[in-house]
Amino acid sequence: MKYDNFFFSADDLATSCRFYQDVLDLPVKFDFSESGMVAFRVSEEEAAIILKERKKFPNMTPAVWIEVDDVRAKYAALQGRNIRFLSEPFRIRTGWAVEFFDPSGSRLGFVDYRE
Repeated sequence: MKYDNFFFSADDLATSCRFYQDVLDLPVKFDFSESGMVAFRVSEEEAAIILKERKKFPNMTPAVWIEVDDVRAKYAALQGRNIRFLSEPFRIRTGWAVEFFDPSGSRLGFVDYRE
């Protein structure tokens, strides 16, 4: 497993984007602002900071996603282990994901790049 992405909410997507781009000098990795998301590359690694606009994602809380080989298999293997999943695995543009909370309420997720 390895880190995949770090998600943060943005009250005003344009203002937050200017901060990450102009103040922190992070390059844009992808811009799905029409869907309420913009990602910023932190290094040459795959992991990025992804801003999610609170207007489009009102229940957004910061989250860390971890890349695995197969989200659906990982989800099945973890059933019955006292993990509070937010949903069953779901499709994303690039594969599959599933989110859950740790015992303290921190939001985590698994992601894969399987079609």
